[in-house]
Amino acid sequence: MRGSIVAALRSTFEVVEGANYEAAYKLLQEAGLDVLLLAVPMESGGLRECTELLSRLAIGDIDTLVIVLSTDQTKATALKVIDAGCHDYFIQPIDTDVLRLLLERSIEKLHIQRENRILREEISRKNSLGDLIGATDAMRHVFDSIKRMARATTNVIIRGESGVGKELVAKALHEQSPRRSRAFVSVNCAALPEGLMEAELFGYERGAFTGAVATKEGRIELAHQGTLFLDEIATLTPLLQSKLLRVLEDRSLNRLGGKKSIKVDFRLVSATNEDLEEMVRQGRFREDLYYRIHVVPIFVPALRERVEDIPVLADYFVSVYSAANGFPAKRIADDAVAAMKRYAWPGNVRELENAIQRLVIMTDGDTITAKDLPAEMTQAVGREYRNRFQLPAAGIKLDKEMEAFEKRWVQEALEQAKHVKADASKLLGVDRNRLNYLCRKYDL
Repeated sequence: MRGSIVAALRSTFEVVEGANYEAAYKLLQEAGLDVLLLAVPMESGGLRECTELLSRLAIGDIDTLVIVLSTDQTKATALKVIDAGCHDYFIQPIDTDVLRLLLERSIEKLHIQRENRILREEISRKNSLGDLIGATDAMRHVFDSIKRMARATTNVIIRGESGVGKELVAKALHEQSPRRSRAFVSVNCAALPEGLMEAELFGYERGAFTGAVATKEGRIELAHQGTLFLDEIATLTPLLQSKLLRVLEDRSLNRLGGKKSIKVDFRLVSATNEDLEEMVRQGRFREDLYYRIHVVPIFVPALRERVEDIPVLADYFVSVYSAANGFPAKRIADDAVAAMKRYAWPGNVRELENAIQRLVIMTDGDTITAKDLPAEMTQAVGREYRNRFQLPAAGIKLDKEMEAFEKRWVQEALEQAKHVKADASKLLGVDRNRLNYLCRKYDL
């Protein structure tokens, strides 16, 4: 049978032969086949060997389409091999004209799939930096800022709402920098009370306090020659602010209970979602420390300010959590994407990631539709823009929300006017001086 099939197909396709399953697997690894025609011998063990080979292909990187040829017309056998991963099931005797047409269509489908995969990978490469993903102008500006600042030694502060990915920006800065081979040390300044945070940052000597049974290096010391990331830096107490300022000025520290000064060389990247300027005015944050850490700010936009990134991020999280849970990749329907775009996303990218993870696990079938979304998202469907906002239970900071809204309109006007400020100012109904001020304010 193999000889007759080869003779019939050789005029149309490049055909290679293998006498058994091991030969077939070797050809798959070496020859880069588009399609494998795999016969199932009906003697003992034939079906088992066939499904085992299909399973080996399923867990590997081989994207060959497998068409199984069999004399067994029972439904159970067909279901077993299809479930194991074959593309089609062809019952003998073989009509070579029908088989040739099936092969042509299968190969055309495979080539389209490969081209789409390459295109997705290229789009992902262009629209990502480290673990950051985004295709909008706002995110490209963030990427440019990271690349520009990565090679410098200047302190950087990352500003943005909770959940926008400030730590991912810090990691990208580190990974793009000359310090990438050294430690990236992350500290959440809001996670521990003052006493423990001081020991965590500066370390301690044995016997410095009750329970200090051994010397411990602090996080600042561990970041030597690397990057220290202080998340939620605005929550540091005045005492810790003063001690951090001294370290930044002297480039040395003393462990708790220690007398020896230890030299440290690190790059400081900090982050906050607080209004630091207002905190300085109120005396809650040291002005001298503010100017030390606020040398170069990077503003990360809220998800509602980059709506067109939502489908890109959602597809990415679907692929991640489908693979993590052993599911085939699900598709997000257009109505679900539209509903996601209407939703305000108060929790930003973190909320989107958690929502997609839940949808991947809880949604039946291979498509996520608007009906699968939680109520707070579907309630936004069909509403007017002014009704898309939903006040979180914890409330909001109105001034910050108004600034975000103002920035969004300025961005929209600049894009529509192709960054001609005279035209953009007319669209916004403001004069050029006002627009120039807004552009400086929001780093546009």
